[in-house]
Amino acid sequence: MTRTSFLRARAQITAGAFLAALLLAGPVAAADQQIIAVVAPADGNFAILGNQIRDGARLAAGKDVALVEIAETCEPGSGPAIAEKIVEAGARAAIGFLCTESLEGTLPRLAEAKIPALTLSVRSPVLMAEALKNGWPLFRLAPRPEQEMALIEDTILKLWKDKPFALIDDGSILSRETVETLRESLEAKGMKPMFIDTYRAAQETQMPLVRRLAKAGVTHVFVAGDRNDMAIITRDAASAQLGMHFLGGDAVNGADQPVPLTSGTLAVTLPGAETIASAQPLVLALAKEGRVAEGYVVPAHAAIRLLIDAIEIADGSGAPLADAMVGTPFDTVLGSIMFGKDHALASNPFQLLEWDGKAFVSPKVSN
Repeated sequence: MTRTSFLRARAQITAGAFLAALLLAGPVAAADQQIIAVVAPADGNFAILGNQIRDGARLAAGKDVALVEIAETCEPGSGPAIAEKIVEAGARAAIGFLCTESLEGTLPRLAEAKIPALTLSVRSPVLMAEALKNGWPLFRLAPRPEQEMALIEDTILKLWKDKPFALIDDGSILSRETVETLRESLEAKGMKPMFIDTYRAAQETQMPLVRRLAKAGVTHVFVAGDRNDMAIITRDAASAQLGMHFLGGDAVNGADQPVPLTSGTLAVTLPGAETIASAQPLVLALAKEGRVAEGYVVPAHAAIRLLIDAIEIADGSGAPLADAMVGTPFDTVLGSIMFGKDHALASNPFQLLEWDGKAFVSPKVSN
């Protein structure tokens, strides 16, 4: 397709048809366009997440950038080949990277080429520490693991100061470590749980656990477990009319499977796009097309727009792009985003939210 026919087609077809035509034609970069690589799975179990990243990136790019889409296999050793494709494309930066296996192998080559990589998913503190030590240009839009724990602890300290509370886990290593770390930190601040317990995960009923909680006399319970277990625990507690209040972590934010989560359940989690004011124009635009701003659509959109602004700053100042990304607030559909010197989010993206039967929203009443 020639550029003349390409522009003529763009003027005649709808936005949806234009997107399809663009994909068939491949990336077409004008002389004044910047190139950004989008690295995401195209096949397999993670393809649906990769499609969300590509959709968000395409919606954000507009006329400002040309996107080079690179398939991420998530296989060990796949990183160097991905890095070469990014470099050969002439990309200024790359976003996506759902898998540590893909990301870690790209970083040394991208560092040589001075191409920042912005992961939307990988939270590994080990990889980030290695990147900072070696001067690799890795940035993380995903939250730091300790940010979730920090807000859980802060919530318990503020809301349950005078409440008899329990900490329970599902027996997994991560869950037990979460409860133990939380217990030690709370006790160091003068708050001791009345009851600590481990329950059996993936059960059809949790009445034995509920009876143990009732016998212990607790009214507030933190659950280190997934959404399905939380749904069953809260359902059984409600059926026993115990008036207990429950708090979970980010693992509670998911789909019902199959028991619905009880309204009023609190969780420290990331807000959905439908609850973020700055994301509403994008949410509404997608809704008109019968689409939903789910998963990685909004984060990918935010990543592209902040990179566009960062490239403009870097080119205007003569600074390396990675330097321009540090300490600068960028306005995005996720709100204001700023990276600290550790290349991670400067502010905590987690929020205390309450399930209202349909979505996690701002709590109506603190409990």
